[in-house]
Amino acid sequence: MESLEIKSKNSTFFTPYVKLDAVTGICEISGESYTENTDEFYDTIIHWLNNYQKEVKKPIKFDFKLSYLNTSSFKAILYVLKALKNIQNAGISTTINWYYPQDDFDLLAEAEDLAESVGIQINKIPYQVNI
Repeated sequence: MESLEIKSKNSTFFTPYVKLDAVTGICEISGESYTENTDEFYDTIIHWLNNYQKEVKKPIKFDFKLSYLNTSSFKAILYVLKALKNIQNAGISTTINWYYPQDDFDLLAEAEDLAESVGIQINKIPYQVNI
């Protein structure tokens, strides 16, 4: 199975940076997410996760480092988390980290809502924004 990397794009719509490493199991989505084709963009990630569960079967760590996500991205990330829940239900060790600026209570609330909706543990990790 191959790793997946998608470079971020910033124009009218913003796509996040994605790196899904099939060798180490370390995965990351970072940046801003208000993509033009949200379903298509995130379906690629979900498909990769489904294959990871079937083919690799090693522990996975998924870091969300999003500074902004719109409503359609929120919904898509819900499906990413459901794919991670499926991996966890298959007996594969799954760690999910949600990084948020320590003063951004909206991003924190989104992580809590997602965790509750999917029924999965998400580690919420605040960080200091240096301006």
